[in-house]
Amino acid sequence: MIKPKRRANMPEVSVVIPVYNEEATVEWALRGLAEKLRHIRLDFELILSANGCIDRTVMVARLLESDIPELVIIETSEPNYGKALKSGAVIARGHYVVCDEIDLCDVGFYTRALALLREGSVDLVIGSKALPGSDDRRPLVRKVATRVFNGMLRLATGFRGTDTHGLKAFNRERMAPVLGACVFDKDLFASELVIRAQKMGRTVLEIPVGVEEQRKSPIHLFRRVPAVVRNMSKLSTELRLLQPPK
Repeated sequence: MIKPKRRANMPEVSVVIPVYNEEATVEWALRGLAEKLRHIRLDFELILSANGCIDRTVMVARLLESDIPELVIIETSEPNYGKALKSGAVIARGHYVVCDEIDLCDVGFYTRALALLREGSVDLVIGSKALPGSDDRRPLVRKVATRVFNGMLRLATGFRGTDTHGLKAFNRERMAPVLGACVFDKDLFASELVIRAQKMGRTVLEIPVGVEEQRKSPIHLFRRVPAVVRNMSKLSTELRLLQPPK
């Protein structure tokens, strides 16, 4: 991984966005997000974690570095969402970390989640697409997939909640041991992070969010199913060995 350029002072918030082949989206998304975060006077760094891109995503992003000094770009060689997300979270320097998606960039979630984290009573905030009060405007097949996946997680791992993928915000210091304990990548990392946080005694809170698909996903949904099922079985076995917090 290429060592990124970093500004000298440590920001309050690190925003981590994994991307794969997003050359058509990355410029307007990053410009728009940076402008919104400056508007709410957030002290932030914006970590773009590119994984296995074979298009011009990274090239386009690098052209934005002079206009967006908060931008930090890292690269991994393989298409691996979980690895990209974890890599960004590990190098984050902010007191709080927000994990976002390039086609969401929901600053309303940032505001609500950071208010909860700053109070100090919550370690991890999940933006749930399935919680009562949420507004999930994605295609039906994706909504069904979310509910089936999380139902399987509840049965296989004892997950207590409605969603593990998508928007998250957490206290970096409190969640660092949880990040370090995670062993899965790809589609299972985000779920493992949430479930381990619960099992390691961290305070996890879900809040409803609204989501609408801005473009077709570059990763085919059904091609991921066999690997997800295999790895979920492994995750279930791994988590059974985890001792409850004292």
